[in-house]
Amino acid sequence: MLLDVRNLKTYFHTDDEVVKAVDGVGFTVEPEQTLGIVGESGCGKSVTALSIMGLIPKPAGKIEGGEILFNRKGEAIDLLKLDPQGKEMRSIRGNEIAMIFQEPMTSLNPVYTVGNQIREAICLHQRVKKREGRDIAIEMLREVGIPLPERRIDQYPHELSGGMRQRVMIAMALSCHPSLIIADEPTTALDVTIQAQVLDLVISLRNRLKTSIMLITHDLGVIARMADEVVVMYLGKVVEHSKARDLFHHPSHPYTQGLLNSIPSLTTRSRLTPIEGVVPDLLDPPSGCGFEPRCSKSMEICKSEVPPLREVSPKHEAACWLFHS
Repeated sequence: MLLDVRNLKTYFHTDDEVVKAVDGVGFTVEPEQTLGIVGESGCGKSVTALSIMGLIPKPAGKIEGGEILFNRKGEAIDLLKLDPQGKEMRSIRGNEIAMIFQEPMTSLNPVYTVGNQIREAICLHQRVKKREGRDIAIEMLREVGIPLPERRIDQYPHELSGGMRQRVMIAMALSCHPSLIIADEPTTALDVTIQAQVLDLVISLRNRLKTSIMLITHDLGVIARMADEVVVMYLGKVVEHSKARDLFHHPSHPYTQGLLNSIPSLTTRSRLTPIEGVVPDLLDPPSGCGFEPRCSKSMEICKSEVPPLREVSPKHEAACWLFHS
């Protein structure tokens, strides 16, 4: 086990209410594994990632409970017990756990060259001098397929295309050879051709560097291509968790079934079946199952009680009252 998230609760306190953005989430990431986390916008995927990285904005955001156990050199460390701005957490963040953010244009600093931004992480964590850090940064740009890296390293983010900026983010994340990479919607802002190139690059680097990936996306096509296991989230909770192949062939939760039915197919001409309704307001969530207002299989118990995760087949869990006798 590389990462073990247990009953994570991350809430945001507003003037009127408490928003339970992540409410009891749990999963594990094994060494050299890709775990996909999928769900609609607002289901808590990115907040889960930011909780792991210790980047929850304060004072509004607060981790109310749970554990995030990270296997560091054979010792399980609870990241929630570390000071987010302390020396130990800073030695882990960016070094042993790195993150590829959703939009590189806003994640990269526009007033510094891409080389300076990659070199900063290398010099901070690997204790090398600036000249050596620059050489490593050039090599990382070459690794991620950026042409003429000796010239690109002195360019600013706005001088690069969207695909090249995303490659810079990947180079920055990999520069210290982390054991876990959290990729938050790494291909959302790219066109289809560049998406395929970036995904091929990530797969290649994962296999060569033997790193684990936690892939956050709403794109089930990306999940099918890359993930070994899949966690489906809805309204801040895990509603289904299984091996990727099992999820696509035997989806159990009505929400997962709805997501799969919403995907266009090249082999059939049947109309898409969208999920009815919208995601409930987190300021006023349903009292029972969060998906009940949109579920065609809703029962009376769904309106008042939250279903726990239950094993519906070997290594396949779903949180639905349909599987509780």
